[in-house]
Amino acid sequence: MKYMPLILLGVLLNAGAQLALKQGMRQVGHFDFALANFGPIGLQVAGNLFVLFGLVLYVVSVAVWLLVLSRVEVSYAYPMLSIGYIVNAVAAFYLFNENLTAMRIIGILVVILGVYLIARG
Repeated sequence: MKYMPLILLGVLLNAGAQLALKQGMRQVGHFDFALANFGPIGLQVAGNLFVLFGLVLYVVSVAVWLLVLSRVEVSYAYPMLSIGYIVNAVAAFYLFNENLTAMRIIGILVVILGVYLIARG
């Protein structure tokens, strides 16, 4: 399809945003969701360059996605977002040493099959 590069750009920007946010929160570390943490943790999160970069990537991905939606049926475009699940699972395995179990790999293969079927039809 002629708009697939634009769709993939939007998906990859979104996936990159998730990965940047994850790295930023790895730097911030675990914290309790409590009112007392709102100020100190909020400042730490707001000042983290990876978090800020992730938010910028999100804004750009939304702009690209608006372009996609102005050109492609949402019933075609929206399922393509699942490509981001694949990208993030593989990237998280390599970047963050996250588990990529057999069950997750099977799930990724099912997603790939679904995306393939939607792209063909």
